[in-house]
Amino acid sequence: MGDCKIGLALGGGSARGWAHIGVLRALNAAGIYPDIIAGTSIGAVVGGCYVAGQLGALEQFARELTRRKVLGFLDINFSGSGLINGQRLCDILEDTLKGVSIEDLSKRYVAVATEIGTGHEIWLSRGKLVDAMRASYALPGIFRPVAINGRWLFDGALVNPIPVSVCRALGARYVIAVNLASDTSGRGTVVAHMEAASEPQYQPESEPEPQSGVIARNGRAMKKLLQRQFFGRTDNGPGISRVMIEAFNIVQDRISRSRLAGDPPDIIIQPRLPAFGLFDFHRAEALIECGITATKREIDDIKIEIGARRSVSPALVRMA
Repeated sequence: MGDCKIGLALGGGSARGWAHIGVLRALNAAGIYPDIIAGTSIGAVVGGCYVAGQLGALEQFARELTRRKVLGFLDINFSGSGLINGQRLCDILEDTLKGVSIEDLSKRYVAVATEIGTGHEIWLSRGKLVDAMRASYALPGIFRPVAINGRWLFDGALVNPIPVSVCRALGARYVIAVNLASDTSGRGTVVAHMEAASEPQYQPESEPEPQSGVIARNGRAMKKLLQRQFFGRTDNGPGISRVMIEAFNIVQDRISRSRLAGDPPDIIIQPRLPAFGLFDFHRAEALIECGITATKREIDDIKIEIGARRSVSPALVRMA
C-alpha cells in the first residue's frame, strides 16, 4: 500500500478561525490525522497548538472568552507600529506552549508570514513556535510586526491566505484546505448602478468632555473607545479597526481565489460563517460547531479519496 502524506492548509479569518478547531476535531474523530500542517494567521495559531498537543487548552481558552475578556486582551499602543501591542496574547501563548520549538514537534509545521518592504512570503519552519504564530497573525496596523532573524514580518494572508502550496512543497500527496471566507467576500460582484444618497451623519453620544483624571480613575472612556473601534458604533457604523480588518479580508479573499485556482487542494472545507464577524472571538462554541458540521459534509469523500491514494504506488503517481 502506498504512503499518502496528508496535508492540512488552515486559512486566515480572525475570529472565524475558531472553526478550525471544529475541523480538526471532526477529522480526528473520523480517524484522519494530518501529517503536515501549514497555517496562515489564525490558522497558524490553531495549527500550531494542534501539533504541540495543546488544542484542548486552546479550545478551553476560546470557549471561555466573553466580549469583556476580549477587550481585556487589547493592550492598546498608540506610539508603536500597531494599534495593539499584543503582549497579553503572547503571554497566554507562552504560558501554554512553554518555549516549544518547531523542530521538536512530532509533525511538520509551517506558519506563513509576509516580510515588510520586500513582500516576500516567509515560511517559518524553525525556531520558537510562539514567535512564528505571532508573525503570522500580525495584522498590519492592528498588531505590531514581529522581528525574526533580522526580518520584520506581519500577517501571511497578504501573500498566501490558504497555504496549499506549502503542504505540497513539504511532500503532501493529499491536501485538505480550509477556507473561512467563502460565505463573505467570496461572492463579491460588481454593483454597476447605485444611487449616491448620503446617510444621516453620525452624531456622537452626549458625553462630558473626557478628562485625564476621570479616565485614569475608572477607564470607562477608554473602554467605550475600544468597544466602538472594534465592535462598531451605536449607529451600526463600523469602527476604524473593523474597517481595516474588513478591507484586509476582501484583499485576502481575492488572493485566495487566485492562489487556489493556480494550486488547487484535493478537497476544500468551507464552513458557513456569514453570521460571524471578524471580531466575534467570544462566539467560539458556535464557530467550532460550524467547523465540525462543514467537515462532516466532506468526510466521506475525504476517506474515499485518501483510501484511493493509499492503494496506488507512489512510483506510479510520479510516472503519471
